[in-house]
Amino acid sequence: MRGDLGFNAVVVVLVFVFVGLVGCVNGLGSMSTIAASYGNGSATVCGILSGGQRGIQCVQNGQNVMVFPNVSFVGVSGGDGFFCGLRRGGRTLLCWNTDTGLSSLQPKRISKNVDLKEIVVGEKHVCGVVNGTGGIRCWRDEAQGRNGSFDSISAGRGFTCGIETGNRRVRCWRLNGTEISGLQGPMVEMTTVVAGGRDVCGIQDDGFVRCWNGSGPVEARAGQFSALALGDGHSCGIRQENKTVVCWGDSTPRYSGGDSFEAIVAGDNYTCGLVSANFSVMCWGGRGFGSGSILSLPQVLPRPCGSSRCSCGEYPNSDNLCAAESEYICFPCSPELTTPAPVPSPPPAVPPIVVRRGLSRGLLALVIVGCIGALAGAATVIWCLWRGFYARQRRVHNSVQPTVAQLHSGSLRRQTSRAFRRQRSGTSSNRSKRGDRAEEFTLSDLENATGGFSESNIIGAGSFGTVYRGKLGDGREVAIKRGDIVVTKKFQEKEAAFQSELAFLSRLHHKHLVSLIGYCDEGEERMLVYEYMPNGALYDHLHKNTTSPLLESWTARIKVALDAARGVEYLHTYAVPPIIHRDIKSSNILLDATGTARVSDFGLSLMGPEEQGGHLSMTAAGTVGYMDPEYYRLHHLTTKTDVYGFGVVLLELLTGQRAIFKQPAAGPISVVDFAVPRILSDELHHILDSRVRPPLSHEIEAVEMVAYTAVNCVHLEGKDRPSMTDIVANLERAVAICMQVPISRSSSLALASPQ
Repeated sequence: MRGDLGFNAVVVVLVFVFVGLVGCVNGLGSMSTIAASYGNGSATVCGILSGGQRGIQCVQNGQNVMVFPNVSFVGVSGGDGFFCGLRRGGRTLLCWNTDTGLSSLQPKRISKNVDLKEIVVGEKHVCGVVNGTGGIRCWRDEAQGRNGSFDSISAGRGFTCGIETGNRRVRCWRLNGTEISGLQGPMVEMTTVVAGGRDVCGIQDDGFVRCWNGSGPVEARAGQFSALALGDGHSCGIRQENKTVVCWGDSTPRYSGGDSFEAIVAGDNYTCGLVSANFSVMCWGGRGFGSGSILSLPQVLPRPCGSSRCSCGEYPNSDNLCAAESEYICFPCSPELTTPAPVPSPPPAVPPIVVRRGLSRGLLALVIVGCIGALAGAATVIWCLWRGFYARQRRVHNSVQPTVAQLHSGSLRRQTSRAFRRQRSGTSSNRSKRGDRAEEFTLSDLENATGGFSESNIIGAGSFGTVYRGKLGDGREVAIKRGDIVVTKKFQEKEAAFQSELAFLSRLHHKHLVSLIGYCDEGEERMLVYEYMPNGALYDHLHKNTTSPLLESWTARIKVALDAARGVEYLHTYAVPPIIHRDIKSSNILLDATGTARVSDFGLSLMGPEEQGGHLSMTAAGTVGYMDPEYYRLHHLTTKTDVYGFGVVLLELLTGQRAIFKQPAAGPISVVDFAVPRILSDELHHILDSRVRPPLSHEIEAVEMVAYTAVNCVHLEGKDRPSMTDIVANLERAVAICMQVPISRSSSLALASPQ
């Protein structure tokens, strides 16, 4: 039966502890790769399978059932008549009803774009820990979340417990959010909390277990443990020293074998563990499992796969279990096994040492003076070295970096011209780049290269002027950006754009940025010479071309997105100070001869603030449809302004729509307003570009990862957007998923490796 949540804390605790709790839930101190669900007289046990897909498979009434969608999960947890799984990436929480039978099961996504690092299922409710903040979000059964910050949580029947960040104390609360004072843990630090039907248990740093309920402390099993599971009136734990299982309690489902286990979970009256020897799942106790039954599940992951190197070692055969390059399954770091320390015997007596007082004081004074002198000398040396290094760094970084004020003054033109102009000897065809210095071309050089700036050689236009295709005297193909020749107040703006792009590109060298070859600064002419990008702009591939590799493959589109993201990340992270592009859009992403994407057009770029999280106060500039609404409204320019524009590009790649397009009978709409609500409503398949074949089984997760990354990029507030480094990490993972060979297809299928 269920307790009335309106009762006072004492009554609720008594209901939890003493009534017997029909159908009590399993408890998980953290997510696991196996889950135990129960209800309607049957048990459902699920696991995350090893291999490339890492989907979920379950056993119910002795029958194996594959769970759809067949995509990757990082954790599962079970309750009364349902279980839930957290998708890789943390932003999708799916649940399945097991009482209706898994054969007709339809998943339901219950989280709405919440980045979760951990989930746990109670009897009827689900809670998760929000990544970054540590706050608690809950769903189902009218459960409410929790403010504050928590490292880990566990759920029981009608209540939830969590370990607070910082003091690592355990707190418990009802579904309506009010605390249950009788279920608060002891005033000690815990690494794990596990809630069950009657009790709550925790594991301390030293591996020892403490348990309690509404009546106070409960006697726990002696020894040190690495994991616990609490069911209806019983508890089981994995010993640290040999990974064997021991169970205790009033109605203990016994297991007498000597197997080692990696993980353990409990249903109402049964327990399941993941066997270390072969990663099979064994259950014992009620619901027909007896003293031990091996389920027919394929090999289950012992822990989630991750890209970080393991500090405490990795599982053998980890790369095959994850079936992905540079992914590992790490052993958990366990405390050292401890034994009671013997009472030390008293130390032997030591005869006193007699020292003459005069000598002692003299030595003491000498030591003090020597230490002070040494410290002063060391401090002086460090200060001098730091000052010299800092001065050198300022000279190096500032030698080619215009300030914001200089961008709008004539001094920048004189500064930059001096920095990059060099003595000419012969024609440009006989000259080459020297170090990082851009070549200087004459007007006649570039006229000859473009056929007198023939209209037939025009390949586009940017914020600075018209772009021509040309061929230099030495045979190099180039793109020449020619500034408009005007004698108006806009001349100063064009001059600033020219000098800005010249200064930026002359010092930036990256495989995902368009390389500058040289410039022309003659009379009123301002021209920049780039390497030629034969495959044109991403915009044309998406919105103009009728044939393109990007119309055939989702993998190709995601790789282009990753290339461009790496270019923008370089500007934000590795340029000193960071550079804000201000005009990230699909027409400023160009493809070279190999299809590698490169970011171009730095005419609007500015040096970003040196301090972390700072901003520039600048009048908004950019392109409609890509412009950051926060920047447009408040004139606060940060690196997150570029993130917004990049998010729009991601939505273009997914939908095939322009940043602003016209819907039939509905008028103009932005791709953000068109796509984001549908992505958040699990209707991504309705908006994907129909010109590209539907994503293959191994591409579905990658496309969804790109979609949710785009949603986060276009948040209205910059503080809620990810950094470009985070975006690159997501896209790298998406490309890695695309590179996997589909499980249903031959392993001999050849796929290109990511760039």
